Amino acid sequence: MHTIHIRELAVKAGARTLLRLDELTIMAGERVAIVGHNGAGKSTLLRVIGGLLAPTEGEVSVLGRNLQQSVSDPTLRVWRSQVGQVMQGLHMVARLSARENVLIGALGRLSGWRSWSRLYPAALVAEADEALALVGLQDRCDTRTDRLSGGERQKLSIARLYLQRPRLILADEPTANLDPAAAADACRWLGSVARGATQITVVHQPALLPLLADRVIGLRDGALVFDLPTNDVDPARLDALYESGALGNSPNLDALSPFSSSHPQATTRRPSVCTAACQPG
Repeated sequence: MHTIHIRELAVKAGARTLLRLDELTIMAGERVAIVGHNGAGKSTLLRVIGGLLAPTEGEVSVLGRNLQQSVSDPTLRVWRSQVGQVMQGLHMVARLSARENVLIGALGRLSGWRSWSRLYPAALVAEADEALALVGLQDRCDTRTDRLSGGERQKLSIARLYLQRPRLILADEPTANLDPAAAADACRWLGSVARGATQITVVHQPALLPLLADRVIGLRDGALVFDLPTNDVDPARLDALYESGALGNSPNLDALSPFSSSHPQATTRRPSVCTAACQPG
C-alpha cells in the first residue's frame, strides 16, 4: 500500500518552476532520502508532501488524503496528527519548556477538553520524560525552549515524534546543528521513534545515507535525476548530481562504498563514518 502518490506535480513561483515531477510513489514503511544541491527542490518537495505548500499543478495523495481537498475538511486534524515533521524552522513554542513541547506531539492522541486545556495524564508526562532521555535531554526537561541550543532544539523535535507516533515522518536535514557523534545518534533516534513509519529525509551529508534510507531520490534544478536503492548510489553518481566538482568541500563520498572501512555498516572504525559525514559542506 502506498503512503504517497504524486502525478504531474508542478510548483511554481511566478514564471519560475521550483519543482516538477511526472510521477512518484512511496510505499508504506519505506525509508527514503532526498539529495541535491541548494535550491534543487528538496525542501519544496517535503513541504508539498507535508501539506505546507500547495502545488501549482498536479495530484498529491498522502496517507490516503488528496491534498487538494478543502482545508475545512473535518478529517484534516486527524491527518495532520499522522504526519510528523522535523523541519529546519523547528516549529517549537519558545516560551514552553522542553517537556511541554514534547507533549504537544501527543495532542492528536487526546480528545476534547484535554486537548484544548493541555491537561496531560501522568502516564503521558512520564512518556515525554522518557523521550527526552532517549535523545539525551533528561536534564533539560523544565528548561524553556528558547534557552536551548540549536542542536538541543533539533533533538527536541525528534523526541516529540516519540509521543506523536506518526505514520509518516518528514525530516529536513535532521542532523543540522549537531556535532558528529550526535549526528550519528540522531540517525538512530529517528529509527527508534519511527516504529515502522514511512520516513522521508532530506540529507546533506551523503555518508549518512545508509543509516537513514534504503532508497535515494536525487533532485537537480527541481527535476528528478535518479531514484535508486541506496546501495546503487555511489560517489560518481552523486558527483554527477552535484555537477562535476561541486562536492569538493562536502563529506567524504568514499564512505558510501560498502567496501570502505568507514562505511556505516562496516564492522571496524564505525565512529569515523560520522566524522567524515559531518564535516561542513
